Amino acid sequence: MNIVLDKLNSKNIMSAKLWIEEGSRYDPKDKKGIHQLLSSTMLRGCGPYNNRQISKIVESSGANLNCDTYEDGLLISLKCVESDAYNLLPLIGWMIIKPILQIDQIELEKDLTIKAIKRQKESIYQLAFDGWRNMIYGDGPYGHDPLGSIDAINRINKEDILPFASSLIYRKKNLVISGNFPLNIESYIENSIAFEGISGKFNDQNRKYKNNNKIKMINKQQASICTRSLNTKQVILLLGKATIRYDNKSDILLRLLSCYLGYGMSSLLFKVLREKYGVVYEAGVYHPIRESQTPFVLHASTTEEKAILTLQLLKECWEKIINNEISPEELDLVKIKFRGQMAHSLQSISQRAEHKAHLLGIGLTKDHDKEILLRLENITSEEIKDAANKYLKNPFLSVCSNKEVIQKITKYWKP
Repeated sequence: MNIVLDKLNSKNIMSAKLWIEEGSRYDPKDKKGIHQLLSSTMLRGCGPYNNRQISKIVESSGANLNCDTYEDGLLISLKCVESDAYNLLPLIGWMIIKPILQIDQIELEKDLTIKAIKRQKESIYQLAFDGWRNMIYGDGPYGHDPLGSIDAINRINKEDILPFASSLIYRKKNLVISGNFPLNIESYIENSIAFEGISGKFNDQNRKYKNNNKIKMINKQQASICTRSLNTKQVILLLGKATIRYDNKSDILLRLLSCYLGYGMSSLLFKVLREKYGVVYEAGVYHPIRESQTPFVLHASTTEEKAILTLQLLKECWEKIINNEISPEELDLVKIKFRGQMAHSLQSISQRAEHKAHLLGIGLTKDHDKEILLRLENITSEEIKDAANKYLKNPFLSVCSNKEVIQKITKYWKP
C-alpha cells in the first residue's frame, strides 16, 4: 500500500482517502453490483467490531466514514479531527483485511441498493444515459452503473462476495491523508495490526477473480441511435463518444474542449442553446476521469416543440470543434477556465486527498496536475482540433421522450 501525506493547515481536521483498484467494471457479467454490495457491507462490521460498535466509534467522534464504488475502484473515505486518528484509521484496515459480511447486513444492503436503482430509473436523464452507455459499451466493463442491476443484486449471496472480499488485501491501494495529522501517522499505520499484511507489495493473486472481459476500443456498433419511449413531454438528448484513457497525452486536449463547450456562461453550449436560441432547460458536457474509455457526452434537456432544433444545434456545436480551430482569444479563455476548474475542484482537504488517491490509483503520479499545468501553456488550437478529429468523429445519440418526438428525431437522425 502506497501512503502519501499532504500536510495542510486545516484547523486540526484530517481527511484520509484510500483508493483500491478494481471497481464495478470488474463485476462479473452475471453479478453486476457485487462490488457495490461489498463496499457498502464492509462498513457494517469489520475486525473486532460489529455494525453498532462501528457506528458508535464513528459517531461519538463526530467523524465521517464511507465506502463508495466507482467504475475503476473502491474509495474508503474518513474525515475526523487529528486527535481521533489513532482510534478511527484502524477501521479502514479492518475493512480490508477482515470484513465480517454478516448475512443480515448483506440482505439489508441489497434492499437499499435495489431501492437506489429504482430511484435512478425515475430519472429521465438517467434512463437516457443508461441507453447511451449500453449502446457504446454493451455488456462490457463500463456498460453498467456501479449500483448494478436489480436481477443481479437479487441473485448475489455471501458466498459470491467472499472471494472479492478476500482479494482486497492483494489489490493495489493508495492512501492519501490531507490536512493536520499526527507526525508518526505513517509508521503507526505500517505497524498497526489492523493494517497487517496490506502495507507491503502488491500481490497479483487476486487476478483470478477479475472479469476477463477487457476493455477494447469500441467502433463496431450497428446503430448510432438508441431511444427510450416514455409518457413525458420532456426531451433528453445525449450526443457523445467513448474516447481515451485519462493518462493519454491527448486527454488534456479533450478536457479543454469540454471546458470550451460546457463550462460557464461563456461556453459554446450556453451561448448557442440558451442565449441565442433559448431552446433548452439545461445543457452541458459529461467528461469524467476514467482509467480507460472515457465518455465525452453533450447533454441537453428541452421541450417537444424544440427537440429537432436542439438536436440540430448540438450537432452544429459538435461539428464546429471538429472542423474549426478555436480562436486565440477563446483558447486563452478556455485555459483560464481549466485552471479555475482545477482549483475549484481542489478547495477542501477531502477533495485534495480524493483527487490524489484517484490519480495514483489509475497509475499516474501525485504531481500529474502540475505537469498538466506546465504543458497547458504551449497547447495550440491546431492540436485541439486534431484531437477532436481523431477521437470525436461520428458521435452516438441517445434520446428519451414520448413516441411522437422519438419518431421525428429518428427520422431526422437517419435521413
